[in-house]
Amino acid sequence: MSGAAPRLEVRALSKSFGGIRALRDVSLRVDVGSVHALLGENGAGKSTLVKIVTGLQPQDAGEVLVDGVVRQFASPMQARQAGIVAVYQDPKMFPHLDVAENIFMGVFPRRIGALIDRAAMYRRAADLLRTLESDLDPTALVAGLSVGELQFVEFARALAERADRVLFLDEPTASLSPADTERLFRVIRRSRAAGTAVVIISHRLEELRGLVDTVSVLRDGAHVLTAPAETLSEGDIVRAMVGRTLDAAALRQHAPPYAPVRLAVRGLSLTGTFADVGFEVRAGEIVGMFGLVGAGRSEIAQALFGVTPPTAGSVTIDGLAVLPRSPRAMRAAGLAYVPEDRERQGLVATYSLRKNIAVTVLGRLARWGVLRPARELALARESITDLSIRTSGTEAPVASLSGGNRQKVVLAKWLAIAPRVLLLDEPTHGIDVGAKAQVHAIVAGLATRGVAVLLISSDLPEIMAMSDRVLVVAHGRIVAHFTRAEASEVAIMNAAAGLRAAA
Repeated sequence: MSGAAPRLEVRALSKSFGGIRALRDVSLRVDVGSVHALLGENGAGKSTLVKIVTGLQPQDAGEVLVDGVVRQFASPMQARQAGIVAVYQDPKMFPHLDVAENIFMGVFPRRIGALIDRAAMYRRAADLLRTLESDLDPTALVAGLSVGELQFVEFARALAERADRVLFLDEPTASLSPADTERLFRVIRRSRAAGTAVVIISHRLEELRGLVDTVSVLRDGAHVLTAPAETLSEGDIVRAMVGRTLDAAALRQHAPPYAPVRLAVRGLSLTGTFADVGFEVRAGEIVGMFGLVGAGRSEIAQALFGVTPPTAGSVTIDGLAVLPRSPRAMRAAGLAYVPEDRERQGLVATYSLRKNIAVTVLGRLARWGVLRPARELALARESITDLSIRTSGTEAPVASLSGGNRQKVVLAKWLAIAPRVLLLDEPTHGIDVGAKAQVHAIVAGLATRGVAVLLISSDLPEIMAMSDRVLVVAHGRIVAHFTRAEASEVAIMNAAAGLRAAA
Protein backbone atom coordinates (compact mmCIF):
# COMPACT_ATOMS: atom_id res chain seq x y z
CA MET A 1 0.00 0.00 0.00
CA SER A 2 2.66 2.42 -1.11
CA GLY A 3 1.81 6.04 -0.32
CA ALA A 4 -1.16 5.10 1.89
CA ALA A 5 -1.61 6.86 5.22
CA PRO A 6 -0.64 4.76 8.24
CA ARG A 7 -3.54 3.21 10.13
CA LEU A 8 -2.36 4.93 13.32
CA GLU A 9 0.08 7.80 13.74
CA VAL A 10 1.04 9.81 16.79
CA ARG A 11 2.93 13.07 16.37
CA ALA A 12 4.95 14.81 19.10
CA LEU A 13 2.78 13.30 21.85
CA SER A 14 3.56 14.57 25.36
CA LYS A 15 1.94 13.91 28.73
CA SER A 16 2.89 14.82 32.31
CA PHE A 17 1.49 13.80 35.68
CA GLY A 18 2.48 16.45 38.17
CA GLY A 19 6.25 16.75 37.82
CA ILE A 20 6.63 13.38 36.08
CA ARG A 21 6.83 13.41 32.28
CA ALA A 22 5.27 10.15 31.11
CA LEU A 23 5.65 10.95 27.39
CA ARG A 24 8.11 13.35 25.80
CA ASP A 25 7.51 14.37 22.20
CA VAL A 26 6.78 10.81 21.00
CA SER A 27 6.15 10.21 17.30
CA LEU A 28 5.58 6.84 15.62
CA ARG A 29 3.35 5.18 13.03
CA VAL A 30 1.61 1.81 12.71
CA ASP A 31 0.79 0.61 9.21
CA VAL A 32 -2.42 -0.97 7.93
CA GLY A 33 -2.37 -4.77 8.20
CA SER A 34 0.73 -4.99 10.38
CA VAL A 35 1.72 -6.38 13.76
CA HIS A 36 3.69 -3.76 15.67
CA ALA A 37 5.48 -4.43 18.99
CA LEU A 38 5.53 -1.51 21.44
CA LEU A 39 8.26 -2.30 23.97
CA GLY A 40 9.89 -0.65 26.95
CA GLU A 41 10.46 -1.00 30.67
CA ASN A 42 7.59 -0.42 33.09
CA GLY A 43 7.20 3.34 33.34
CA ALA A 44 8.57 3.90 29.82
CA GLY A 45 5.25 5.42 28.68
CA LYS A 46 3.64 2.54 26.77
CA SER A 47 0.43 2.43 28.80
CA THR A 48 0.10 6.22 28.75
CA LEU A 49 0.36 6.23 24.95
CA VAL A 50 -2.34 3.54 24.67
CA LYS A 51 -4.63 5.38 27.10
CA ILE A 52 -4.32 8.58 25.09
CA VAL A 53 -5.05 6.84 21.78
CA THR A 54 -8.06 4.99 23.23
CA GLY A 55 -9.61 8.03 24.91
CA LEU A 56 -8.85 7.23 28.55
CA GLN A 57 -6.59 10.26 28.97
CA PRO A 58 -6.05 13.51 27.05
CA GLN A 59 -2.56 14.43 25.88
CA ASP A 60 -0.87 17.68 26.91
CA ALA A 61 0.53 18.20 23.42
CA GLY A 62 0.70 16.48 20.06
CA GLU A 63 -1.94 14.73 17.97
CA VAL A 64 -3.33 11.29 17.10
CA LEU A 65 -4.23 10.42 13.51
CA VAL A 66 -6.28 7.44 12.33
CA ASP A 67 -6.10 6.74 8.60
CA GLY A 68 -4.58 10.18 8.12
CA VAL A 69 -7.35 12.04 10.00
CA VAL A 70 -6.70 13.81 13.31
CA ARG A 71 -8.86 12.24 16.03
CA GLN A 72 -9.39 13.16 19.69
CA PHE A 73 -11.48 10.55 21.48
CA ALA A 74 -13.24 11.75 24.61
CA SER A 75 -13.84 8.23 25.93
CA PRO A 76 -12.96 4.60 25.24
CA MET A 77 -16.49 4.15 23.88
CA GLN A 78 -15.80 6.74 21.16
CA ALA A 79 -12.55 4.95 20.31
CA ARG A 80 -14.34 1.59 20.12
CA GLN A 81 -16.94 3.05 17.79
CA ALA A 82 -14.03 4.06 15.56
CA GLY A 83 -12.67 0.49 15.63
CA ILE A 84 -9.88 1.07 18.18
CA VAL A 85 -9.87 -1.29 21.17
CA ALA A 86 -7.37 -2.19 23.91
CA VAL A 87 -7.20 -5.57 25.67
CA TYR A 88 -5.29 -5.29 28.95
CA GLN A 89 -3.27 -7.98 30.74
CA ASP A 90 -5.53 -8.03 33.83
CA PRO A 91 -9.05 -8.61 32.47
CA LYS A 92 -11.76 -6.64 34.26
CA MET A 93 -14.84 -8.85 34.37
CA PHE A 94 -18.17 -9.10 36.13
CA PRO A 95 -17.58 -12.39 37.99
CA HIS A 96 -21.22 -13.24 38.62
CA LEU A 97 -22.26 -12.80 35.00
CA ASP A 98 -21.68 -15.44 32.38
CA VAL A 99 -19.18 -15.46 29.51
CA ALA A 100 -21.60 -14.11 26.88
CA GLU A 101 -22.84 -11.32 29.15
CA ASN A 102 -19.26 -10.21 29.79
CA ILE A 103 -18.40 -10.35 26.08
CA PHE A 104 -21.29 -8.07 25.11
CA MET A 105 -21.36 -5.78 28.16
CA GLY A 106 -22.22 -2.33 26.80
CA VAL A 107 -22.86 -3.62 23.27
CA PHE A 108 -25.69 -6.09 23.83
CA PRO A 109 -27.63 -7.19 20.73
CA ARG A 110 -31.14 -5.74 21.02
CA ARG A 111 -34.60 -6.62 19.92
CA ILE A 112 -37.02 -3.91 18.93
CA GLY A 113 -36.95 -1.52 21.85
CA ALA A 114 -34.59 -1.88 24.79
CA LEU A 115 -34.84 -5.63 25.37
CA ILE A 116 -31.63 -7.67 25.08
CA ASP A 117 -31.80 -10.36 22.44
CA ARG A 118 -30.35 -13.13 24.61
CA ALA A 119 -30.64 -15.83 21.94
CA ALA A 120 -28.63 -13.69 19.52
CA MET A 121 -26.14 -12.85 22.29
CA TYR A 122 -25.36 -16.51 23.06
CA ARG A 123 -25.26 -17.41 19.37
CA ARG A 124 -22.84 -14.61 18.54
CA ALA A 125 -20.73 -15.35 21.64
CA ALA A 126 -20.36 -18.95 20.49
CA ASP A 127 -19.33 -17.73 17.03
CA LEU A 128 -16.70 -15.38 18.48
CA LEU A 129 -15.27 -18.09 20.73
CA ARG A 130 -15.05 -20.45 17.74
CA THR A 131 -13.15 -17.73 15.88
CA LEU A 132 -10.69 -17.80 18.78
CA GLU A 133 -10.62 -21.62 18.64
CA SER A 134 -11.87 -21.64 22.24
CA ASP A 135 -14.18 -24.29 23.67
CA LEU A 136 -15.47 -22.03 26.46
CA ASP A 137 -19.19 -22.35 27.22
CA PRO A 138 -20.92 -18.97 26.65
CA THR A 139 -23.26 -19.73 29.57
CA ALA A 140 -20.46 -20.47 32.08
CA LEU A 141 -20.06 -18.08 35.01
CA VAL A 142 -16.89 -16.00 34.71
CA ALA A 143 -16.16 -16.50 38.43
CA GLY A 144 -15.20 -20.11 37.73
CA LEU A 145 -12.70 -19.41 34.93
CA SER A 146 -8.91 -19.48 35.07
CA VAL A 147 -6.83 -16.36 34.34
CA GLY A 148 -5.99 -17.76 30.89
CA GLU A 149 -9.67 -18.42 30.11
CA LEU A 150 -10.56 -14.90 31.23
CA GLN A 151 -8.04 -13.60 28.71
CA PHE A 152 -9.91 -15.32 25.87
CA VAL A 153 -13.19 -13.79 27.09
CA GLU A 154 -11.45 -10.41 26.86
CA PHE A 155 -10.23 -11.19 23.33
CA ALA A 156 -13.77 -12.16 22.33
CA ARG A 157 -15.04 -8.88 23.76
CA ALA A 158 -12.58 -6.98 21.57
CA LEU A 159 -13.86 -8.85 18.51
CA ALA A 160 -17.45 -8.11 19.54
CA GLU A 161 -16.58 -4.42 19.63
CA ARG A 162 -15.33 -4.68 16.03
CA ALA A 163 -11.70 -3.76 16.64
CA ASP A 164 -11.08 -3.64 12.90
CA ARG A 165 -8.77 -0.60 12.77
CA VAL A 166 -6.38 -0.83 15.72
CA LEU A 167 -6.20 -3.59 18.34
CA PHE A 168 -3.90 -3.03 21.33
CA LEU A 169 -2.89 -6.20 23.20
CA ASP A 170 -1.21 -5.61 26.56
CA GLU A 171 0.82 -8.68 27.62
CA PRO A 172 -1.63 -10.97 25.80
CA THR A 173 0.24 -14.23 26.49
CA ALA A 174 1.27 -13.67 30.11
CA SER A 175 -1.36 -16.10 31.44
CA LEU A 176 -1.61 -18.44 28.45
CA SER A 177 -0.23 -21.92 27.89
CA PRO A 178 1.99 -22.48 24.84
CA ALA A 179 -0.97 -24.03 22.98
CA ASP A 180 -3.27 -21.11 23.83
CA THR A 181 -0.51 -18.67 22.84
CA GLU A 182 -0.24 -20.26 19.40
CA ARG A 183 -4.05 -20.11 19.03
CA LEU A 184 -3.97 -16.41 19.82
CA PHE A 185 -1.14 -15.85 17.35
CA ARG A 186 -3.24 -17.47 14.62
CA VAL A 187 -6.05 -15.01 15.42
CA ILE A 188 -3.57 -12.11 15.30
CA ARG A 189 -2.31 -13.22 11.90
CA ARG A 190 -5.89 -13.41 10.58
CA SER A 191 -6.57 -9.91 11.92
CA ARG A 192 -3.44 -8.62 10.19
CA ALA A 193 -4.53 -10.25 6.92
CA ALA A 194 -7.90 -8.50 7.25
CA GLY A 195 -6.17 -5.10 7.50
CA THR A 196 -6.25 -4.52 11.26
CA ALA A 197 -3.20 -2.87 12.80
CA VAL A 198 -2.29 -4.96 15.86
CA VAL A 199 -0.08 -3.36 18.51
CA ILE A 200 1.41 -5.80 21.04
CA ILE A 201 2.92 -4.73 24.34
CA SER A 202 4.95 -7.65 25.68
CA HIS A 203 7.92 -8.47 27.86
CA ARG A 204 8.30 -11.96 26.39
CA LEU A 205 10.67 -10.99 23.64
CA GLU A 206 11.32 -14.57 22.55
CA GLU A 207 7.66 -14.99 21.56
CA LEU A 208 7.65 -12.07 19.14
CA ARG A 209 10.01 -13.60 16.62
CA GLY A 210 8.12 -14.56 13.46
CA LEU A 211 4.94 -12.71 14.49
CA VAL A 212 5.87 -9.03 14.64
CA ASP A 213 6.62 -6.91 11.58
CA THR A 214 7.95 -3.78 13.29
CA VAL A 215 9.35 -2.96 16.74
CA SER A 216 9.17 0.41 18.49
CA VAL A 217 10.89 1.03 21.83
CA LEU A 218 10.15 3.71 24.41
CA ARG A 219 12.55 4.58 27.22
CA ASP A 220 11.83 7.09 30.00
CA GLY A 221 8.88 8.49 28.04
CA ALA A 222 10.82 9.06 24.82
CA HIS A 223 10.82 7.18 21.52
CA VAL A 224 14.28 5.63 21.01
CA LEU A 225 13.85 3.07 18.23
CA THR A 226 11.60 1.88 15.40
CA ALA A 227 12.90 -0.80 13.05
CA PRO A 228 11.79 -3.90 11.13
CA ALA A 229 11.66 -6.82 13.59
CA GLU A 230 13.81 -9.01 11.33
CA THR A 231 16.74 -6.59 11.64
CA LEU A 232 16.85 -6.68 15.45
CA SER A 233 18.25 -9.30 17.81
CA GLU A 234 16.83 -9.75 21.28
CA GLY A 235 20.01 -8.15 22.61
CA ASP A 236 19.46 -5.08 20.39
CA ILE A 237 15.95 -4.67 21.80
CA VAL A 238 17.05 -5.08 25.42
CA ARG A 239 19.83 -2.52 24.99
CA ALA A 240 17.35 -0.05 23.49
CA MET A 241 14.90 -0.64 26.35
CA VAL A 242 17.27 -0.37 29.30
CA GLY A 243 20.39 1.23 27.86
CA ARG A 244 22.55 -1.69 28.93
CA THR A 245 22.99 -5.45 28.48
CA LEU A 246 21.24 -7.81 30.88
CA ASP A 247 22.16 -11.44 31.47
CA ALA A 248 19.76 -12.99 33.97
CA ALA A 249 21.18 -16.47 33.36
CA ALA A 250 24.49 -15.41 34.89
CA LEU A 251 22.77 -15.03 38.26
CA ARG A 252 22.46 -18.77 38.89
CA GLN A 253 25.42 -20.59 37.44
CA HIS A 254 25.88 -23.23 40.15
CA ALA A 255 23.72 -25.08 42.63
CA PRO A 256 24.41 -24.17 46.27
CA PRO A 257 26.54 -26.49 48.40
CA TYR A 258 24.89 -29.24 50.39
CA ALA A 259 22.57 -27.71 52.99
CA PRO A 260 19.91 -28.92 55.42
CA VAL A 261 16.33 -29.39 54.24
CA ARG A 262 14.37 -26.26 55.08
CA LEU A 263 10.96 -27.16 53.57
CA ALA A 264 9.71 -30.76 53.33
CA VAL A 265 6.33 -31.62 51.84
CA ARG A 266 4.92 -35.16 51.97
CA GLY A 267 1.70 -36.50 50.43
CA LEU A 268 0.09 -33.06 50.19
CA SER A 269 -3.41 -33.34 48.71
CA LEU A 270 -6.47 -31.19 48.17
CA THR A 271 -9.53 -33.18 47.17
CA GLY A 272 -10.42 -32.61 43.52
CA THR A 273 -7.44 -30.34 42.86
CA PHE A 274 -4.07 -32.08 43.42
CA ALA A 275 -2.85 -35.28 45.06
CA ASP A 276 0.20 -36.84 46.72
CA VAL A 277 2.56 -33.91 46.19
CA GLY A 278 5.95 -34.33 47.80
CA PHE A 279 9.25 -32.46 47.49
CA GLU A 280 12.02 -30.79 49.47
CA VAL A 281 13.74 -27.41 49.26
CA ARG A 282 17.06 -26.94 51.01
CA ALA A 283 18.37 -23.79 52.63
CA GLY A 284 19.87 -21.57 49.93
CA GLU A 285 18.25 -23.54 47.10
CA ILE A 286 15.90 -22.33 44.37
CA VAL A 287 13.59 -25.10 43.19
CA GLY A 288 11.59 -24.29 40.07
CA MET A 289 8.05 -25.59 39.60
CA PHE A 290 6.76 -25.65 36.03
CA GLY A 291 3.45 -26.74 34.54
CA LEU A 292 0.94 -25.78 31.90
CA VAL A 293 -2.13 -23.67 32.71
CA GLY A 294 -4.46 -25.64 34.95
CA ALA A 295 -1.78 -28.09 36.10
CA GLY A 296 -2.27 -27.15 39.76
CA ARG A 297 0.91 -25.18 40.51
CA SER A 298 -0.76 -22.16 42.12
CA GLU A 299 -3.16 -24.37 44.04
CA ILE A 300 -0.22 -26.24 45.60
CA ALA A 301 1.34 -22.94 46.72
CA GLN A 302 -1.97 -21.67 48.12
CA ALA A 303 -2.43 -24.89 50.08
CA LEU A 304 1.11 -24.64 51.47
CA PHE A 305 0.38 -21.11 52.65
CA GLY A 306 -2.96 -22.09 54.18
CA VAL A 307 -5.10 -20.04 51.79
CA THR A 308 -6.96 -23.27 50.94
CA PRO A 309 -5.82 -25.76 53.61
CA PRO A 310 -4.91 -29.19 52.23
CA THR A 311 -7.05 -32.22 53.02
CA ALA A 312 -4.06 -34.54 53.56
CA GLY A 313 -0.28 -34.54 53.84
CA SER A 314 2.40 -33.07 56.05
CA VAL A 315 4.65 -30.01 55.95
CA THR A 316 7.80 -29.39 57.98
CA ILE A 317 9.96 -26.28 58.16
CA ASP A 318 13.46 -26.81 59.57
CA GLY A 319 12.33 -30.20 60.84
CA LEU A 320 9.31 -28.91 62.78
CA ALA A 321 5.84 -29.99 61.68
CA VAL A 322 3.50 -27.15 60.77
CA LEU A 323 -0.19 -27.24 59.90
CA PRO A 324 -1.04 -25.04 56.89
CA ARG A 325 -4.43 -24.14 58.31
CA SER A 326 -4.16 -20.38 57.66
CA PRO A 327 -1.79 -17.77 56.17
CA ARG A 328 -1.29 -16.38 59.68
CA ALA A 329 -0.03 -19.75 60.95
CA MET A 330 2.34 -20.21 58.00
CA ARG A 331 3.67 -16.67 58.29
CA ALA A 332 4.42 -17.35 61.97
CA ALA A 333 6.32 -20.48 60.90
CA GLY A 334 8.56 -18.40 58.63
CA LEU A 335 6.90 -19.06 55.26
CA ALA A 336 6.00 -16.21 52.89
CA TYR A 337 3.93 -16.35 49.70
CA VAL A 338 4.03 -13.90 46.80
CA PRO A 339 0.85 -14.67 44.76
CA GLU A 340 0.44 -14.63 40.99
CA ASP A 341 -2.36 -12.04 41.16
CA ARG A 342 -0.49 -9.21 42.86
CA GLU A 343 -3.28 -6.70 42.21
CA ARG A 344 -6.05 -8.56 44.07
CA GLN A 345 -4.12 -10.81 46.45
CA GLY A 346 -0.80 -9.07 47.02
CA LEU A 347 -1.59 -5.38 47.39
CA VAL A 348 -4.15 -2.89 48.66
CA ALA A 349 -4.14 -0.54 45.68
CA THR A 350 -5.60 2.45 47.54
CA TYR A 351 -3.03 2.22 50.35
CA SER A 352 0.32 3.96 50.27
CA LEU A 353 3.55 2.15 49.62
CA ARG A 354 4.37 2.56 53.32
CA LYS A 355 1.16 0.89 54.50
CA ASN A 356 1.45 -1.98 52.00
CA ILE A 357 4.96 -2.85 53.13
CA ALA A 358 4.17 -2.63 56.84
CA VAL A 359 1.00 -4.72 56.83
CA THR A 360 2.75 -8.06 57.53
CA VAL A 361 4.73 -6.79 60.54
CA LEU A 362 2.38 -4.37 62.29
CA GLY A 363 2.91 -6.15 65.62
CA ARG A 364 6.66 -5.68 65.38
CA LEU A 365 6.29 -2.01 64.50
CA ALA A 366 3.93 -1.29 67.40
CA ARG A 367 4.62 -0.62 71.05
CA TRP A 368 2.01 -1.46 73.65
CA GLY A 369 -0.42 -2.06 70.81
CA VAL A 370 0.12 1.39 69.26
CA LEU A 371 1.71 1.61 65.83
CA ARG A 372 4.94 3.61 65.76
CA PRO A 373 4.86 5.72 62.55
CA ALA A 374 8.62 6.33 62.71
CA ARG A 375 9.32 2.59 62.55
CA GLU A 376 6.82 2.13 59.73
CA LEU A 377 8.45 4.95 57.78
CA ALA A 378 11.95 3.58 58.39
CA LEU A 379 10.91 0.15 57.08
CA ALA A 380 9.41 1.70 53.93
CA ARG A 381 12.50 3.79 53.26
CA GLU A 382 14.79 0.79 53.81
CA SER A 383 12.72 -1.29 51.37
CA ILE A 384 12.76 1.46 48.74
CA THR A 385 16.55 1.57 48.95
CA ASP A 386 17.21 -2.18 49.17
CA LEU A 387 14.86 -3.12 46.33
CA SER A 388 15.41 0.00 44.17
CA ILE A 389 11.69 0.83 44.13
CA ARG A 390 11.02 3.78 41.82
CA THR A 391 8.44 5.97 43.54
CA SER A 392 7.77 9.61 44.35
CA GLY A 393 7.86 8.73 48.05
CA THR A 394 6.67 6.48 50.84
CA GLU A 395 3.16 7.97 50.71
CA ALA A 396 2.61 7.37 46.99
CA PRO A 397 -0.47 5.19 46.36
CA VAL A 398 0.79 1.78 45.31
CA ALA A 399 -1.62 1.93 42.34
CA SER A 400 0.47 4.79 40.92
CA LEU A 401 3.56 2.59 40.56
CA SER A 402 4.57 0.62 37.48
CA GLY A 403 4.00 -3.14 37.40
CA GLY A 404 7.61 -3.95 38.20
CA ASN A 405 7.69 -1.59 41.16
CA ARG A 406 4.37 -2.92 42.48
CA GLN A 407 5.90 -6.40 42.39
CA LYS A 408 8.86 -5.12 44.39
CA VAL A 409 6.42 -3.75 46.99
CA VAL A 410 4.83 -7.21 47.32
CA LEU A 411 8.30 -8.69 47.78
CA ALA A 412 9.19 -6.01 50.34
CA LYS A 413 6.03 -6.77 52.31
CA TRP A 414 7.02 -10.41 52.72
CA LEU A 415 10.75 -9.87 53.09
CA ALA A 416 9.88 -7.74 56.12
CA ILE A 417 9.04 -10.94 58.04
CA ALA A 418 12.56 -12.34 57.31
CA PRO A 419 11.15 -15.58 55.85
CA ARG A 420 12.96 -18.90 55.97
CA VAL A 421 10.89 -20.22 53.04
CA LEU A 422 9.66 -18.06 50.14
CA LEU A 423 6.98 -19.22 47.67
CA LEU A 424 7.03 -17.14 44.48
CA ASP A 425 4.12 -17.63 42.05
CA GLU A 426 4.88 -16.00 38.66
CA PRO A 427 7.06 -13.30 40.29
CA THR A 428 7.93 -11.61 36.97
CA HIS A 429 4.47 -11.83 35.39
CA GLY A 430 3.85 -8.68 33.33
CA ILE A 431 7.01 -6.79 34.25
CA ASP A 432 9.72 -5.56 31.92
CA VAL A 433 13.15 -7.05 31.33
CA GLY A 434 14.92 -4.52 33.52
CA ALA A 435 12.62 -5.06 36.51
CA LYS A 436 12.70 -8.81 35.82
CA ALA A 437 16.49 -8.85 36.12
CA GLN A 438 16.23 -6.89 39.37
CA VAL A 439 13.69 -9.36 40.81
CA HIS A 440 15.95 -12.25 39.78
CA ALA A 441 18.89 -10.58 41.52
CA ILE A 442 16.81 -10.09 44.69
CA VAL A 443 15.74 -13.75 44.69
CA ALA A 444 19.27 -14.97 44.03
CA GLY A 445 20.50 -12.81 46.91
CA LEU A 446 17.89 -14.28 49.26
CA ALA A 447 18.99 -17.80 48.35
CA THR A 448 22.60 -16.82 49.03
CA ARG A 449 21.50 -15.80 52.54
CA GLY A 450 19.94 -19.23 53.15
CA VAL A 451 16.29 -18.70 52.23
CA ALA A 452 14.66 -21.74 50.60
CA VAL A 453 12.84 -20.58 47.45
CA LEU A 454 10.09 -22.36 45.51
CA LEU A 455 9.84 -20.53 42.17
CA ILE A 456 6.60 -21.21 40.28
CA SER A 457 6.72 -19.91 36.72
CA SER A 458 5.33 -20.54 33.24
CA ASP A 459 8.38 -18.77 31.79
CA LEU A 460 10.71 -21.63 30.81
CA PRO A 461 13.80 -19.45 30.26
CA GLU A 462 13.26 -18.08 33.77
CA ILE A 463 12.96 -21.59 35.21
CA MET A 464 16.12 -22.66 33.39
CA ALA A 465 18.10 -19.58 34.44
CA MET A 466 17.14 -19.49 38.11
CA SER A 467 16.51 -23.06 39.28
CA ASP A 468 18.88 -25.49 40.95
CA ARG A 469 16.30 -28.25 40.45
CA VAL A 470 13.03 -28.34 38.50
CA LEU A 471 9.72 -30.01 39.42
CA VAL A 472 7.11 -30.49 36.69
CA VAL A 473 3.41 -30.54 37.59
CA ALA A 474 0.67 -32.01 35.41
CA HIS A 475 -2.94 -32.82 36.33
CA GLY A 476 -2.35 -32.05 39.99
CA ARG A 477 0.69 -34.29 40.45
CA ILE A 478 4.45 -33.90 40.26
CA VAL A 479 5.29 -35.97 37.19
CA ALA A 480 9.01 -35.23 36.77
CA HIS A 481 12.03 -33.99 38.69
CA PHE A 482 15.18 -32.69 36.98
CA THR A 483 18.54 -31.73 38.38
CA ARG A 484 20.13 -28.65 36.87
CA ALA A 485 22.35 -30.86 34.71
CA GLU A 486 19.38 -32.88 33.43
CA ALA A 487 17.04 -29.97 32.75
CA SER A 488 16.36 -28.75 29.23
CA GLU A 489 13.43 -26.83 27.81
CA VAL A 490 12.46 -29.77 25.60
CA ALA A 491 12.57 -32.28 28.46
CA ILE A 492 10.58 -30.02 30.80
CA MET A 493 7.93 -29.24 28.20
CA ASN A 494 7.59 -32.89 27.22
CA ALA A 495 7.04 -33.82 30.86
CA ALA A 496 4.45 -31.06 31.31
CA ALA A 497 2.61 -32.29 28.22
CA GLY A 498 2.65 -35.90 29.39
CA LEU A 499 5.25 -37.08 26.88
CA ARG A 500 7.73 -38.29 29.50
CA ALA A 501 7.23 -40.89 32.22
CA ALA A 502 7.49 -39.70 35.80
CA ALA A 503 11.03 -39.43 37.10
